[in-house]
Amino acid sequence: MPRNTALSITLSDEEREQLEAWARRRTSSQALAQRSRIALLAADGLKNTEIAERLGVGRPMVTKWRNRFAEYRLDGLVDEPRPGQPRRITDAQVEQVIVKTLEGTPKDATHWSTRSMAAEVGLTQTAVHRIWKAFGLQPHRQDAWKLSKDPRFIEKVRDVVGLYLNPPERAVVLCVDEKSQIQALDRTAPILPLLPGVPERATHDYKRSGTSSLYAALDITTGKVIGALRSRHRAVEFKQFLQTIDSQVPDHLDVHLVLDNSSTHKTPAVHRWLAAHPRFVLHFTPTSSSWLNLVERWFAELTTKKLRRGTHRSVRDLNSDIRAWIDTCNDNPRPFVWTKTADQILDSIARYCNRINESRH
Repeated sequence: MPRNTALSITLSDEEREQLEAWARRRTSSQALAQRSRIALLAADGLKNTEIAERLGVGRPMVTKWRNRFAEYRLDGLVDEPRPGQPRRITDAQVEQVIVKTLEGTPKDATHWSTRSMAAEVGLTQTAVHRIWKAFGLQPHRQDAWKLSKDPRFIEKVRDVVGLYLNPPERAVVLCVDEKSQIQALDRTAPILPLLPGVPERATHDYKRSGTSSLYAALDITTGKVIGALRSRHRAVEFKQFLQTIDSQVPDHLDVHLVLDNSSTHKTPAVHRWLAAHPRFVLHFTPTSSSWLNLVERWFAELTTKKLRRGTHRSVRDLNSDIRAWIDTCNDNPRPFVWTKTADQILDSIARYCNRINESRH
């Protein structure tokens, strides 16, 4: 047969069914799906050039896989094992690394490093690193966590999340909290500027010039923030902030406040003020659940973008800087969008608790 003549292909019913399954299944690799289409079109009598034009691939590719299928049938479309060195690490060694990582610690440290684990199991640091990466193990990291013990946890989650996902009509929903004890810090020497190849540099020590407390109310719909700075953090200051909110929200709107369980929010004076202003409705987050208050996300932005690397020689400078940042944010507000339902949150917490319990057995 001339070399350039395309091989004729005839499919059995089983082969056609398998090729069609490979060609349309989303879980199949794109390469295998493409090869299956080539074999199917070849079986329909199309020439290599026609198949290449229809699939948008090169003619040599069509020729290769047409010939492979003609010689090896379905097995010819599956990738052959790649050449390379044989595997040197056994399953038992991998298991040993995983078990030691999850169930033990080294004698001289609280957690394993690649160096200490390699010395323990007799592998290279690179091998340990690859095993950890494959199984998602990171012994050097530690995250903080805490589960709320609030007896009304489920009820409060549904209440707050319901406000986020379905705000009431003719009302404004504000997430309220205080960022207390913000320090006015100034470095002991001038900050050295950013240069090509050199990061901005600041001294590790600083001078304290006093503190300020920021009260903030984040509108979940518009993203705008009502802010007030006070020298102290007491129920008196919180009541004054409620008065500030009352003066800035139009009278025809109800005011729903999402806030935490701080004692300053529940004093008799605050209760009397709320009784005199019935349009204010308070929604408390569960204890130890600050993540449920969207204003905390705004505070994180303030810390990252303004406070962490800022320098202030006085509390007045600090307050001026914070007010300017609030004004800038309100000029182009971007609301934080809550997406998870209460059921999704509760299911996620339940799965995590089950996972923790199972890991202890």
